[in-house]
Amino acid sequence: MDNHDEVREFLTSRRAKITPERAGLPPGSRRRVPGLRRSEVAALADMSVEYYAKLERGNLAGASPAVLEAVARALQLDDAERAHLLHLAQAADGSDALTRPRRRSTRQWTARRSLRWTLDAITAGPAFVRNARMDILAANRLARAFYSVIHASPANQANLARFNFLDPASRRFYPDWDLFADMAVAILRTEAGRNPHDKDLHDLVGELSTRSEEFRTRWGAHNVRHHGTGTKRFRHPVVGDLTLAFEGLEMAAEPGLTLTIYTAEPGSASEEGLRLLASWAATQEADEARRAGTPTRQSAGG
Repeated sequence: MDNHDEVREFLTSRRAKITPERAGLPPGSRRRVPGLRRSEVAALADMSVEYYAKLERGNLAGASPAVLEAVARALQLDDAERAHLLHLAQAADGSDALTRPRRRSTRQWTARRSLRWTLDAITAGPAFVRNARMDILAANRLARAFYSVIHASPANQANLARFNFLDPASRRFYPDWDLFADMAVAILRTEAGRNPHDKDLHDLVGELSTRSEEFRTRWGAHNVRHHGTGTKRFRHPVVGDLTLAFEGLEMAAEPGLTLTIYTAEPGSASEEGLRLLASWAATQEADEARRAGTPTRQSAGG
């Protein structure tokens, strides 16, 4: 896997973010580049300028864990950035073939019955399964209602990133649109480093880069992040403003997939909003079943 450009751009972007003051160095004068010079990073990492320059040109193949740790320390990388650097190094020398978890193609993926039962057992909050490309693969009733604005347009293809950047409705659904945009790109960038052979991911990134300047600019920043827990604000077209906490759980039985569950603070207006949304979803499902002449469906399927 030739990932020289990816490595070079990532290391260069991280170096540009570290000021001399932040690194404990004198500011100096007449700097031609933002952030640190290569020579300063090399000194902080206790290696020759020539060797660090080789790494920054994209030649990570063969770099030892000690060297990678020294570079991470010099560039003050956070946990997500350290993991990204490790994945880039593994891809550079081919060792990622063994360290990557096996992943089934989600094009033919079908949720197991036990997973559908688990999703349906979660009734107080939206719960859904997504892959690292941010495709929604399976969901409980409340999640289907919660993301009804995404499913309303077939062009979104049930993909959170495509909705975020290509569907104008996302600007209303996400009051903090820029924050969601940053997170979406960081998740995709993290996956690109971890699984550089994913053609579907490359196709999605290519589509978004071509059609969205907002995406293209963020993609070029090379920011990565772990996305496991936090709080987000939404403006749902049916129940209005919601402030929800979320937990993202990696699925051991399905490598590469994440189960995300949203919950509201007990006694809050958002908790009441979710109850109203659940009632609306049940009514909608019953109406659809009557029109179709079929029993009410309880399972998401995927």
